[in-house]
Amino acid sequence: MKRLIECEEIGKTFGKRTVLRNISCGVRPGEIMAVVGPNGAGKTTLLKIIATLVYPSTGDVRVTGHSVRWSPAQVRKAIGYVSAEERSFYWRLSGIQNLRFFAALHGMSGPAREERIRSLLAAVGLAERGRDRIRNYSSGMKQILGIARGLLHDPPVVLMDEPTRSLSPELARKIRTMIKNMAGEGRKAILLSSHNLTEVQGLADTILLLESGLIRGWGTLAELRRSAALGDHASLDDVFHHHIRTEE
Repeated sequence: MKRLIECEEIGKTFGKRTVLRNISCGVRPGEIMAVVGPNGAGKTTLLKIIATLVYPSTGDVRVTGHSVRWSPAQVRKAIGYVSAEERSFYWRLSGIQNLRFFAALHGMSGPAREERIRSLLAAVGLAERGRDRIRNYSSGMKQILGIARGLLHDPPVVLMDEPTRSLSPELARKIRTMIKNMAGEGRKAILLSSHNLTEVQGLADTILLLESGLIRGWGTLAELRRSAALGDHASLDDVFHHHIRTEE
């Protein structure tokens, strides 16, 4: 099956600092891939390159067949980007008003837009708080509103940077179920970053182990266990730390 995201030897430097080195990976329709690694591994930079927010120094990314280098506008149409940043909302506006603004950027209007906003607010548990101003939202509420914003135009590709950070266990579980349903029923390609290895183990189909801008492993948990010569019951935490130690 053709991949909706295809990274081809991506590299990124900022001045003299190399953040990513020769990253090649991909995500197919209906697949959830998680990027995990320590702070500074390059996870967020990789997501931002795919989202066309950061330009790659070397290599290319194709999203639904379109290059981030040569067709960034087409790539952005195909992507829903859920950032960990809260500052991108307009704090004096309500949740609904914010979503209307971002929907307009995607050319959405009228009853279809309103129904989409209503259904997304219900899906993320904000149906009763949609008319409240953003400045009165908690960090968790801003985060799940960001998920709704990323899904407004029903994109085939969804990028999520720490999607359950700051969420209560109950709401995090609800968002994980939503992510699984998007991949399974919607046939979306989902790429997410996370520090929560237990969550990733239960959620991701494939896992990209990233450290110091290098791929330490990529595959299913079973494949990563085999490559590390660990048993069938080894956790992702065991696998990840094995790969880091053996490469140091």
